[in-house]
Amino acid sequence: MNAQAPGAPTEAPTCYRHPDRETYVRCTRCDRYICPDCMRDAAVGHQCVECVREGNRTVRQPRTVFGGQVSATPVITYTLIALNVLAYVAQISRPRLVGEFMMVGVFTDRFGFVHPGGVADGEWYRLITAAFLHSPPDGGSFGITHILFNMWALWVIGPQLERVLGHWRFITLYLLSALGGSVLLYLVDPAGAAVGASGAIFGLFGAFFVIAKRMNAPAGGIVFLLVLNLVITFTVPGISWEGHVGGLLVGGALAAAYAYVPAAREQDGRRTVLHAAAGAAMLVLLVALVVVKTSQLAGMTAL
Repeated sequence: MNAQAPGAPTEAPTCYRHPDRETYVRCTRCDRYICPDCMRDAAVGHQCVECVREGNRTVRQPRTVFGGQVSATPVITYTLIALNVLAYVAQISRPRLVGEFMMVGVFTDRFGFVHPGGVADGEWYRLITAAFLHSPPDGGSFGITHILFNMWALWVIGPQLERVLGHWRFITLYLLSALGGSVLLYLVDPAGAAVGASGAIFGLFGAFFVIAKRMNAPAGGIVFLLVLNLVITFTVPGISWEGHVGGLLVGGALAAAYAYVPAAREQDGRRTVLHAAAGAAMLVLLVALVVVKTSQLAGMTAL
């Protein structure tokens, strides 16, 4: 049996990640030797890089009251505002963009004859692209105030909803509300034309009211704003009430699904799945309505 001779020098311990570096500090979690470059401060002593990384995986990320990831910056709201403004600049420089991307189900002339074009002719993109266009500066009684009001409302309400819902729930709510406004216009008045983010904005109004009631927060301000805008919608000529009401209905319904799904901590995973399913179900419903209406219009034009 070999034994180390008394007084013989012992081999100095080295870092497990850097074998050429001597160290006498151990990771308080895995007990391996670590050098200064591999040390990470812990509540007691130091931990190695791998233990810190593994620990971070098991730390529960903070969530909003409705299950979204906590974020201090409403990046989706700011992105939507930027896209609307860029689209407005583009349509001013090229006015024909409005006719190419506005919401219209079918094109009809003054004699009532239907011409190719519109959603019924396969241009489904109009259901969404119209929500990023607005009345041009010389657009009659609205003009630039159209985009100014919508962007003001998005700036005021958007960040609050985005912080409560999280990014993906908020963008889903916004886009489906915009789509809902276009779909109701298509169902009621397929020959009607419309542009603007108002359907999406009304969807945010409806969602804000539902969530405020769910959280027992004051809702008087949003009720006043909503009632005022509905009065304007039905009294001022030239406004697509279908777009506003459609967005309001979709936004309120989707927000109700977000707000009233069980919120117990152990059900966070299931809640996320149910929220995603609610958005998918709403999309399927809206698409189905468009398909049915398109089929009806095809039968009418074939006569």
